[in-house]
Amino acid sequence: MRELYPEIEPYRSEHFPVSDRHTLYVEECGNPDGLPVVFLHGGPGAGITPKSRRFFDPARWRVVLFDQRGAGKSTPFADLEDNTTQGLVADIEKIRVHLGIERWLVFGGSWGSTLALAYAEAHPDRVTGLVLRGIFLARDEELRWFNEMDGGARCIFPERWARFRDFIPAAERDNMLEAYWRRLDSGDAATRQAAAQAWSDYEGGSTTLVHDPDAPGVFSEPQAAVSLARLEVHYFRHGMFLKPNQLLRDIDRIRHIPSVIVHGRYDIICPVKTALDLHTAWPEAEFHIVLSGHSSSDPAIVDKLVEATDAFADRFSRKEQK
Repeated sequence: MRELYPEIEPYRSEHFPVSDRHTLYVEECGNPDGLPVVFLHGGPGAGITPKSRRFFDPARWRVVLFDQRGAGKSTPFADLEDNTTQGLVADIEKIRVHLGIERWLVFGGSWGSTLALAYAEAHPDRVTGLVLRGIFLARDEELRWFNEMDGGARCIFPERWARFRDFIPAAERDNMLEAYWRRLDSGDAATRQAAAQAWSDYEGGSTTLVHDPDAPGVFSEPQAAVSLARLEVHYFRHGMFLKPNQLLRDIDRIRHIPSVIVHGRYDIICPVKTALDLHTAWPEAEFHIVLSGHSSSDPAIVDKLVEATDAFADRFSRKEQK
C-alpha cells in the first residue's frame, strides 16, 4: 500500500488579506514549477497540518495550502462574521489569481470535499481535476446522523456519544445543535471552552477505523477545539450556506472534470451512503469504497489518495509532453 510522502516544509508562506476583515494564512510546498494543486481542509475550522502536505509527490506538485476563515493561523481567529461558503469559494479564487495559477487540481476531504464541489461548480473552467475524500453533501440527514438524538452515530460509538450527550441537560437534548450553540456563543470564556472541548472530543475521537473510546480526539488541543466547534456549529445552523441538495443539483457543471472519490466503508462521521449518492448522480467519477473510517490517516484512505495524486501527475505530465 502507498504511504504518505516524507515530511516537507513550505518554501513560501504569507498572510493574505481576502477582505477588510479576514486574512488567510497561505503556504506553498513541493516544486515551485510543478503541477498546481490546492488542498482544502475539513471542519469547517480544522485548519491545515503538516500532514496535509504529504499526499503529493513534492518533486511533481506545487502544493498550495491555506487555513480557511477563522481557522488555524488565519485571522481573526474563530471569527464568524462574514464567514460563509460563498466567502470561502471566493477566497479560493482570490488565492489562485494572486499566485498566478491558471488552473489547478482541487483536493478536499470531509468538509473540504463539500467546499471542493462548491468551488468546482462555481468555477469549472479553473479545475483540472478533483480528488475527494469522506464525502459530505451538507444535507440535513447528514447533519442529524452524527449530532442529534435520532441520528445513527450514537449506536456505533455509544461511550463517546454518551459524553457528548451528557454535556447537555436532558431538557435541551431535543436540539443538540442549538444547545451547543448557546454555550459556544456564551459570554463566559470557560463555558465556551468546555462546550468546544465536548464537541471536538466527540468528533475528533470518532474518525478512525480502530476506535478507542477513551483516547483523546485529533482536535483535543484547546485552540483547535474552539475554532472547530464554533465554525462547525455556525455553518451547521445555516445549512452550510447552501441551498437544499445544491451540490447534486449542479453536478452537470463538473461532470466532464476527471475526478476520484474515496470513502471509508466504516466512516461514522460521513456515512458511505452519502458518497454513493454522489456517485449515483455522477457515475463518470472514479469511485473507491475502502476498508477505513473517516480519517485521512487510515492506511486504506492514504493508499487511494496518494494513488490518485500520482495518477493525476502522470496524466497531466503526458498532456504537457504532447
